[in-house]
Amino acid sequence: MSCRSYIYPILFSFYSLAALANTSEYMPGEILVKFKPKASIAAVNHFISTQGHSALTTHKTNSFTHVKFNMLIDVQATLNDYRNNPDVEKAQPNFIYHTSTLPNDPLFSQMWSAKNTGQTIAKTSTGKNAPLASNNPPGNFSGNDMDLENAWSINTDCRSVVVAIVDSGVNYNHQDLLGNMWNGGSNYPKHGYDFVDNDNDPIDPFGHGTHVAGIIGAIGNNSVGTAGVCWKANMMAVRVMDSTGSGTTADITKGVEFAVLHGAKIINMSIGGGSLDPLFSDSISVAQNLGVLVLAAAGNESTDNESSPSYPCNFTQSNLLCIGALDQDYSMASYSNYGQTSVDLGAPGTNIVSTWPGTEATTTETLTSGWSFTSVTTSSWAYKPSFSINSSIFDTLAIPANYDRSANRYAANTNESAWKVFNWGSVASAKINFYILLDTNDSSDIFEIFIKPNSGGDPSATGTSLLSEPGPSSFANWINLDLTNYVSSSTSFGFKLTSNNLGNGFGANISQFSIDTLTYNTNTYNLDTGTSMATPNAAGVAALIWSYNPDYTYGDVINSLKGGGVTTQSLVGTTVTGKAVNAFNSLNFINTPTGLTLSK
Repeated sequence: MSCRSYIYPILFSFYSLAALANTSEYMPGEILVKFKPKASIAAVNHFISTQGHSALTTHKTNSFTHVKFNMLIDVQATLNDYRNNPDVEKAQPNFIYHTSTLPNDPLFSQMWSAKNTGQTIAKTSTGKNAPLASNNPPGNFSGNDMDLENAWSINTDCRSVVVAIVDSGVNYNHQDLLGNMWNGGSNYPKHGYDFVDNDNDPIDPFGHGTHVAGIIGAIGNNSVGTAGVCWKANMMAVRVMDSTGSGTTADITKGVEFAVLHGAKIINMSIGGGSLDPLFSDSISVAQNLGVLVLAAAGNESTDNESSPSYPCNFTQSNLLCIGALDQDYSMASYSNYGQTSVDLGAPGTNIVSTWPGTEATTTETLTSGWSFTSVTTSSWAYKPSFSINSSIFDTLAIPANYDRSANRYAANTNESAWKVFNWGSVASAKINFYILLDTNDSSDIFEIFIKPNSGGDPSATGTSLLSEPGPSSFANWINLDLTNYVSSSTSFGFKLTSNNLGNGFGANISQFSIDTLTYNTNTYNLDTGTSMATPNAAGVAALIWSYNPDYTYGDVINSLKGGGVTTQSLVGTTVTGKAVNAFNSLNFINTPTGLTLSK
């Protein structure tokens, strides 16, 4: 048996005709030929037969012949043979077309990552964030997207692949997510685990994880909100980040372990830090040993990860892909980190609309009503309207009441509190922000912040101290406090200044006090930007690939993502591949089989 005749059955055992057809935009082993009118039928048939080909049909209306040959023979070379025949008027491939598959979700028109029409991205009606105007570029950038329209004609169902979202949690009750959440059974009825609060309720008080989840797997074609890369998904919520978006090695590694031990095949990690973390790296290796693919964000510092590493992006395990962010014109986003050996691919990350855990609100506290004070000296806390700070005028809360950085001093031997009771009974999270001018004289002089939920009285008596600043101290700075663990219908929050018998500093002055709250609901959508958004776009495509090819390994999925990517100039020289993720190409990409041998 010849080598040629022997190799065919080997290759056919790997590839079906349908699979081969998906590797290009035309059918393998087929061309369409239009012969000149003067060519006789006998001459046409003779030429086709001498090539070892067959004529399937001859279409009389358009006068072309449908020619069939071995599908392993190069189509372009065959076309050249026919075009060189003087009896041939034209010859072309038998091109492949696909049905256009677009979801009916009302916010789909804003999803430029799926179908870029050069549209201007606008703030959603329910979300707080406005788009980055500088990345709503002028000009027509139609087609600069992940080609999901064509990819969805092949696959929309990723339920066979569990995707773990290791992040700030997920609002699993959201109307666009609930049906696509992982079934954790009776042990994990809320679709995952919370390693921040150490319970089985990974609800998201921050927003980031819910946004990531919607990019991967918001229910598609349900006439609601947006559509995920996967219309049907199987998403596991693993909360490792707190209400400010920060997490620890201990929680993150436990989260990765939970994911891989409970069936996740893909882990999305839209997180990053600047320190080499051996234990974190070990957790990625555990995932590698169990065949789990990990996708990580490149980071948003506009830096080269080769010189300023970002982790987990810069870990080197073979199961890890690092993703940079693209703008709507398909250039690398100005904020995105990059790296020739660390950042593998780019994906859309700017002005991405997705699910959000609830309604956010910012309330400005005027500091002129509702506050209570202790008053045992002439230096008690008091309102001070129209105080000048950095050439701007603000109402302030101050001690002493006649606070003046050039002259006045707080009293000696004072023990003064100022507090207010807030009704946060319906909110999921609360953060307080204010500007402080503080000047104390002695180590016995202490400025403190206290809080107590379900109280109503002075929190400094039996509440929790959130900050204690002993003197001597002199600074002007912003203070941002996450109070999510203290929300209640009567949360008492306040300040206290204690002094010794000297008491000759300027005192304390509070201004520009605001409160950010999040209230859960099931129908909020929001815009967000960053490599954190690019990563789940790539993770969703990975899930499309793996569910379509269930026998794949993580290495096969990586090869498909890289091999099917589209070369993008701004990524060339700044990433490993120089490519942007393309869902349609990656679904059609077939890995070249390895380990084949020929025998005679």
